Amino acid sequence: MLLTTGLVALCVWASDLLATILKVAVDRPRPFSVVPEADRLLGGTIGSSFPSGHATTSAAGAVALALLVGRALPWLVTAGLGVLAAAIAFSRVYVGVHYPLDVLAGAALGAAVATAILLGIRPLLRTSTGRRRSEAGQPPG
Repeated sequence: MLLTTGLVALCVWASDLLATILKVAVDRPRPFSVVPEADRLLGGTIGSSFPSGHATTSAAGAVALALLVGRALPWLVTAGLGVLAAAIAFSRVYVGVHYPLDVLAGAALGAAVATAILLGIRPLLRTSTGRRRSEAGQPPG
């Protein structure tokens, strides 16, 4: 459980760091500062728009949890993680602080970072040094 928590946190923090670096590099203004008709529902938002940090971190967390504990959870719970991440992303567009491309790029970034980290450390997570069951042959008797 502690390992799973740490790995999910690593995925979320790494994706947030990359999103922050991209925000500085791209420096895209937010919709409410460019489109005069845009009526933002959320005040106090600062910084650039691309990519959405909320979409990035929620997608990273959902993908990491699904990959790490997906087999232990019913498919409905795993699908619910994706629905929750999508709702967070949609809410950023709805409140007027991001363009749709901002949240799509953020979600893709978060999912890619989580997948890359977890696939990259998969060999380190193997706990058994013996042969796999399928390679062991038939049990005696």
